[in-house]
Amino acid sequence: MTRPASFKYFKTSPEIIRLAVMLYIRFPLSLRNVEDLLHERGIDVSHETVRYWWNRFGPMFAAEIRQKRVQQLRAFSKWKWHVDEVFVKVNGKRHYLWRAVDHEGEVLEVVVTKRRNKQAALKFLKKLMKRHGKAETVVTDRFASYRAALRELGAFEKQQTGRWLNNRVENSHLPFRRRERAMQRFRRMRSLQKFASVHSSVYNHFNQERSLTSRDTFKLTRTAALSEWRQLCSG
Repeated sequence: MTRPASFKYFKTSPEIIRLAVMLYIRFPLSLRNVEDLLHERGIDVSHETVRYWWNRFGPMFAAEIRQKRVQQLRAFSKWKWHVDEVFVKVNGKRHYLWRAVDHEGEVLEVVVTKRRNKQAALKFLKKLMKRHGKAETVVTDRFASYRAALRELGAFEKQQTGRWLNNRVENSHLPFRRRERAMQRFRRMRSLQKFASVHSSVYNHFNQERSLTSRDTFKLTRTAALSEWRQLCSG
C-alpha cells in the first residue's frame, strides 16, 4: 500500500499529478500531448515532468487499485479465465506479452517474456494463480504450450479451446495496442512490463462497459471511478 508521504516533496498539488498520470496512461496521448492539454487548463509543466510523474506515481496508483480489486475478485469462486499472448516489438526485437482476463473483461495479469514456449506459459500461469487462485475454466487457443503448462499444474481438464471462445481476450488487446502506437513502441523489456501492468490496472478502474448499461448507470459508475482515482495515495 502506498503512503500519503508520496507527494511530500513535490511543489505541484496531488490533484494535478493525478490528472497528468491519468491522461497519459488512460488515453492514447504522447507526453507532449498531455503537456498541451494541461497548458490549456492553465497548468505549465514540461513533458519531461509528466514523464517523471508517471514513472514515479503510475506504479503506486496501479498497486493501490490492484490491491483493492484483487480482494474483491477473490471473493468469487466460479471464474472463467481467457488467456492469450501478443507479439510486441522491444527495441526492434520480438517479445511476447501474455495476458489473462476474466469472463467480464477484467485484466487479471500481464507478463512479458522473450520466448513463447512451455516455460514462459508456466511462468505466466503460476503468477496468475498465485495472485487470483484457481479458475474453474481456462480458455486458450490451440497453442501447445498452454496444454503442457496446464498439465504440469494439474489443471489440464480445465482447459477449453474453440474458434471463437477466446474473443473476450482478443478484444481486450485493443486498448493496449492503441496505447502502444501512441508511445511509438518500447525500448526496454522492463519498460514494457511496467507500462503494461500499470495500464491494465488503470483500464480496469475506468472500464465501465458502457454498452451493457443504461446511460444513467454509466454516469454514476464513471463519477464513482473518477472520485476514487482522486483519492489515491491520500491516506
